[in-house]
Amino acid sequence: MKLFVKNIEGSVNEVLLESIFRQFGEIVETKIVYDKITWESKGFGFVTFKKKEDAEKAMVGLDGKELVGKKIIVIEAVEKRF
Repeated sequence: MKLFVKNIEGSVNEVLLESIFRQFGEIVETKIVYDKITWESKGFGFVTFKKKEDAEKAMVGLDGKELVGKKIIVIEAVEKRF
């Protein structure tokens, strides 16, 4: 299950983000989205868990929690369809 994480402080990288979420279960992928020109963080990213139950625990446990001075928002990611 993939989670959408927003309001990520610009200095947070994938390693730190994964270390925070790993306490809830096995992670398949962690990705922070960066601007293609400046390579600055856009302030959001994705964390994909192997098990849905672990992702749900992470949503409850981390939504609204402070990470490097900013309260992150954690919700289930919705795939865009065009």
